[in-house]
Amino acid sequence: MFDAAIQTFTSPVVLFFVLGLAAAFARSDLTIPEPIAKALSLYLMAAIGIKGGVAVAKSGIDATVLSALGAGIIAGFTLPFFAYAVLKSFGKLDRVNSGAVAAHYGSISVVTFVTAVEIFEGQGNAPGGYMVAVMAAMEAPAILSGLLLARGMGSKGGTQSSGEMLHEVFTNSSIVLLLGAFVIGMIGGPEGFDPVSPFFEAGFKGVLCLFLLDMGLIAARRIMDARAVTWRLTLIAIFLPIVNGAAGTALGIAIGLDTGSAAALGVLCASASYIAVPAAMRLALPEADPGIYLTMSLSITFPFNVLINIGLISALAVMLAG
Repeated sequence: MFDAAIQTFTSPVVLFFVLGLAAAFARSDLTIPEPIAKALSLYLMAAIGIKGGVAVAKSGIDATVLSALGAGIIAGFTLPFFAYAVLKSFGKLDRVNSGAVAAHYGSISVVTFVTAVEIFEGQGNAPGGYMVAVMAAMEAPAILSGLLLARGMGSKGGTQSSGEMLHEVFTNSSIVLLLGAFVIGMIGGPEGFDPVSPFFEAGFKGVLCLFLLDMGLIAARRIMDARAVTWRLTLIAIFLPIVNGAAGTALGIAIGLDTGSAAALGVLCASASYIAVPAAMRLALPEADPGIYLTMSLSITFPFNVLINIGLISALAVMLAG
């Protein structure tokens, strides 16, 4: 049962992330230039999107796909309420910051998902391509819930209207590229993908390794600079992905997803956004403290998920499916 968890630590993808952490903590001058890091990110978004679209074109849209989408949307909307309660009671945060942080923990981390998919494929439990659509669908519901909670379930606040906030979410570069590439993959299908497959297939693992090296450097350096995160918030940043990941995996098995797809749903529920949601919070809740929600999601939850929780979720999915 625990073979899946152990295999995570021997994956080159994870080891490059560990290398980035170690280099930053050792105060090495190792860096990935920002233009290169952005190019790596764009490549990963396009690759995971188009491959997911091709997979759906092969399998078609059926009840399994629709149930996975429904589960993801419901999870994205409801998980922030649980996070909000924990952040208010145990974390001792005020309403606005609790709502802002809660939105991050109902949303998703694309990089965590991509890393998990690579690991699951190596274990022989590749998730269905439709999970890319589930991932994209979980972004907006979590932001809406977080804003409702931060604004006191309908009280006025913030500087942006709901329409402006939704526009910001759906035009975010990662969402546009993911969904756009997904649609391209669905339209082109396997035949259309063949001519470009060498570009998106051959270099994917190497690019992901370099990207996670950069993420390790960023996460460790933010931890060393952190000032606003207390020990209570640190515990919450580990507790939430464990509980959310277990719940998402169990939900995936309950609605009939295969082992890899159920584990992928668990990873999506366990992850915390540090790209799209911070951008939305910056617009809609400028009074919330970025030092809290960015440090928790990027510097604590993200490393925990990559190093430990992906393996735990994989093991749980195998156990529940067996």
